[in-house]
Amino acid sequence: MRHLVDSMDLSIGEVEELFEIAERIMEKEDDYRNICKDKILGTLFYEPSTRTRFSFEAAMLKLGGQVIGFSEPGSSSVTKGESIADTIRTVGSYVDLIAMRHPKEGAPKHASHYSTVPIINAGDGGHQHPTQTLTDLLTIKETKGRISNLTIGLCGDLKFGRTVHSLIKAISRYENIRFVLISPKELKIPEYIRKEILIKKDIPFSEVETLEEVIDTLDILYMTRVQRERFFNEADYIRLKDSYILDREKLQSAKDDLAILHPLPRVNEISYEVDDDPRACYFKQVKFGMYIRMALIAKLLEVM
Repeated sequence: MRHLVDSMDLSIGEVEELFEIAERIMEKEDDYRNICKDKILGTLFYEPSTRTRFSFEAAMLKLGGQVIGFSEPGSSSVTKGESIADTIRTVGSYVDLIAMRHPKEGAPKHASHYSTVPIINAGDGGHQHPTQTLTDLLTIKETKGRISNLTIGLCGDLKFGRTVHSLIKAISRYENIRFVLISPKELKIPEYIRKEILIKKDIPFSEVETLEEVIDTLDILYMTRVQRERFFNEADYIRLKDSYILDREKLQSAKDDLAILHPLPRVNEISYEVDDDPRACYFKQVKFGMYIRMALIAKLLEVM
């Protein structure tokens, strides 16, 4: 039995295998409609979600399986004080696989110690979001044709952005990757990411505070929102929330083959006028997210 808690739980070979499965599903989706017949996915979302929860549910349904779970903890026995361990033991008696999102960092790891079925981390606080990372990597591969020899700009909330942390860890294993970290000083990348990954692995990176000064150098621009739910001080959120807004004017100096990604939801960090730009890949990214989760579910349930 395998769990996916951290973006580094999968080797590059295993990630590439998931890409191959996802690509096969994309080519002939009808061939895979019943491979998870009689299988049940449990979705335990202790934190709000649209894309992640819906994509897991859609992925399982398209594979012929079923889904049970909750979309917010108020509808579960969590309100009665039930522990994560007891919830996992209980739900694991009914399902074959669990996708879990939790606001507390490390909660899915904790859950994995008590689970009798595979646990997938669907996001834990500001820590990790491994299936979003798989989505991001597949999007880069499909739009750029490679996951190497790239200059990647990460823009916005780099301090609390779990998708950023997961992506840096995962993509740093590929060849000739360079990061440009674009954020206000209050939202810079955490020190452990800087020291344990970028510096330790001798990965080239630079830190700047304005997007305009570096956008012309980027192959990938990964935008993020400033997350209100991660702030303890509302005044700090209001001061920083509009730090970066991508619009047509800023894109004038960008490369013609730039790929713009965003884990979504967006607030106003990408202007709606950008949606029609051929370089905007964030809604393609949403669809790729469903296919990579289909591949992951099939692999963890050992039906492929």
